[in-house]
Amino acid sequence: MEYMDLSQNQITGNIPSIIGAFESLRYLDLSNNSFQGIILESSENLKGLDILNVSFNNLSGAIPKSLEALSYLKYLNLSFNVLSGEIPSGGPSVNFTAESFIGNKALCGNLTFGVPTCPRHPQGSRVKHNLLKYIVPAIVSVLIFVALLYILSARRERNMQVSSALNQLPGLEHRMISYQEISQGTNNFCESNLLGAGSFGSVYKGALSDGTIVAIKVLNLQSANAFKSFDVECNVLRTIRHMNLVKVVSTCSNPEFRALVLQYMSNGSLERWLYSYNYCLNLLQRISIMLDVAYALDYLHHGQLEPVVHCDLKPSNILLDEDMIAQVGDFGIAKILIESKEATQTKTLGTLGYIAPGTWGLFHYQLIKAI
Repeated sequence: MEYMDLSQNQITGNIPSIIGAFESLRYLDLSNNSFQGIILESSENLKGLDILNVSFNNLSGAIPKSLEALSYLKYLNLSFNVLSGEIPSGGPSVNFTAESFIGNKALCGNLTFGVPTCPRHPQGSRVKHNLLKYIVPAIVSVLIFVALLYILSARRERNMQVSSALNQLPGLEHRMISYQEISQGTNNFCESNLLGAGSFGSVYKGALSDGTIVAIKVLNLQSANAFKSFDVECNVLRTIRHMNLVKVVSTCSNPEFRALVLQYMSNGSLERWLYSYNYCLNLLQRISIMLDVAYALDYLHHGQLEPVVHCDLKPSNILLDEDMIAQVGDFGIAKILIESKEATQTKTLGTLGYIAPGTWGLFHYQLIKAI
């Protein structure tokens, strides 16, 4: 086949690549259609082509350099498309005029084609451009990140010094709180004051007689392990004092009622901030929270004579105060590791997915040792 005229047929889509297989083709007219995409990819196979007309389509992209290999091409019409880039200057292109390229606003090249000249970027300028565009922002980002870590670490170090000084003070006296004060402060344990509930009890928001807002953890005494959980949590919390651990205000205990009165954390748990569309943490806050939790764990494990293993660390047990300082809470299944003695614990099981690795092995070893 030497002659193909498909002009003015309202054809859409890409130019069929099979056209490139007609190596004997000399005349190809695809004008006045709705072809899209790039100009024929395999045009270098049409070495005998004399006339090529693809005007008045929606062709885009660059003019293929392969057109320079069509040495017999005498007439070329690419007008009124949306072509872009540089017009090839080699091969038969020197014989073409501005009429071949009119109507393509994004073309550039030789002024004889009626288009603006293409901007030239020397190799040095291109390297400099890439340096400014990619490398410099990356370096700046790393420096900012390091600076943030330094600032946060310095702030935490100062806070740790304050916490260390507090630990050297005599034990603080907890105020006495009665069941009546707790009942009144929670509006008789009204459901509207309920902050959360777990296997060992419920937590309420309440107000003490002096106006202090607190969180009151009321144990469910019907639970088999509630008493042991209360005793262990009291035993753990009375021995620790750190800015990143939830503070105990007081306790209330009688044969029919047991409760822990804790510092109220106005921003709730980390779980709420991680898994709710209504809350969002920025990068600085996330780093700060990670450091807070790390400092809390370091203190529990190495900051006192009897290490404490939390055993149930998870987002819902990491609470945030009004300044977004993270504090670890809920020591209901914690263990105090005492040398030459069995660990004090409520039970071995933790929250599914959060139980400390090796916990069962440690408990099993202690059980065998005891037997």
